[in-house]
Amino acid sequence: MSIILAFSGGLDTSFCVPYLKETYDTPVHTVTVDTGGLRPGDAEAIVQRAEDLGAASHSLVDGKAALYEDHLSYLIQGNVKRGGVYPLCVGPERVVQARVMVQAAAELGATAIAHGSTGAGNDQVRFDVATQILSRAMLGKELDVLAPVRSLGLTREASTAYLEERGFDVPSSTTDYSINRGLWGTTVGGAETLTTHGPLPDSAYPDTTAPKDAPDEPLTLKISFEKGLPVAVNGEAMDGVSLVEHLNEVGGQHGVGRDIHVGDTILGIKGRVGFEAPAAEILITAHRELEKLVLSKWQQVKKDELAQFYGMLLHEAQYFDPVMRDIEAHLTSSQETVDGTVTLELYKGVARVLGADSSNSLFNASLATYGEENALWDGRDAEGFTRLAGVQSLLAAEVHSSSTSPSGGDGALAPLAKAEPR
Repeated sequence: MSIILAFSGGLDTSFCVPYLKETYDTPVHTVTVDTGGLRPGDAEAIVQRAEDLGAASHSLVDGKAALYEDHLSYLIQGNVKRGGVYPLCVGPERVVQARVMVQAAAELGATAIAHGSTGAGNDQVRFDVATQILSRAMLGKELDVLAPVRSLGLTREASTAYLEERGFDVPSSTTDYSINRGLWGTTVGGAETLTTHGPLPDSAYPDTTAPKDAPDEPLTLKISFEKGLPVAVNGEAMDGVSLVEHLNEVGGQHGVGRDIHVGDTILGIKGRVGFEAPAAEILITAHRELEKLVLSKWQQVKKDELAQFYGMLLHEAQYFDPVMRDIEAHLTSSQETVDGTVTLELYKGVARVLGADSSNSLFNASLATYGEENALWDGRDAEGFTRLAGVQSLLAAEVHSSSTSPSGGDGALAPLAKAEPR
């Protein structure tokens, strides 16, 4: 028997290495999946950390391309933000990581996969569900899933004490804040996110400049899209991963993408998390504006509805439900004409659209000028349309008036007649 541990080098997964070895008396193989959270020197530090803790082996797998192609591309096309705020930084990473864990288990003949999730958060559900489904699909059997921090109900202080008792150092920063870096953004949890009445301090955000300290001169960006996906910045072609990394860097310098989100967890309680996601904020802002230019009204309405549903299911560990493939097909179809360039200005924490241009634009000034004249209809057509546009509401109002007024008087229409003009 051996165990595959999803390893970040943070407090919880550091605790898991010696605990699993002592408890199960079996080799523990650590695997780190880089989903965009590793800075220069981090990979080497994680390898050393795993070795110091006693891991039997350590593997580093680059998961950034899979994350972008399988997940972020749809989040961009869907303009997905949970609660209109949070761009789903973490949920898709767990699917990518779980797939790598199962592959590693197959290669090493492991019978169990472990992770450092607690019993309160969403990640435990994401890891467990993904592992169960993927192990059956890829191995023909269901692997055991171990989550020591959850099963023991440990606090961060208890995990710290356990490691220190065994001579392992615990940097203070790993206790003060829980940081999850990724390609699509970084989440920050700490004492301030356990309540709802105050912000995180500027010092809690690890990689972005505080908006008040951002440059006094704005930065202008031109982002080009093809079929709803970004392909170039200021005319320079980039692959998806490189483009997101570039926007995280320049956006972070201008304080773009910081926020705090309150939402419903998978387990049904409310949760709060801080995050910084410059590239997500820039790309979703730009893409949404381009869609306004090239999609019909009803395309936007239905696509937005499905995209938000897609984001909810992804957030809540339902990525493998077949409906997700159906929605992805819809999103892909909806983006056939979403080509063009959007110009934005980054300034003091804000990404503001200056304009958008597309060869597929439905904004046709040669046919109509809003509020003035047009080539598609004349005044008589407009008058007839306005008459027809109110027919259904007028009929409904008359029915309600007759059914609610004993005397058959104005009834439901009376408040309309008496309303004060604005």
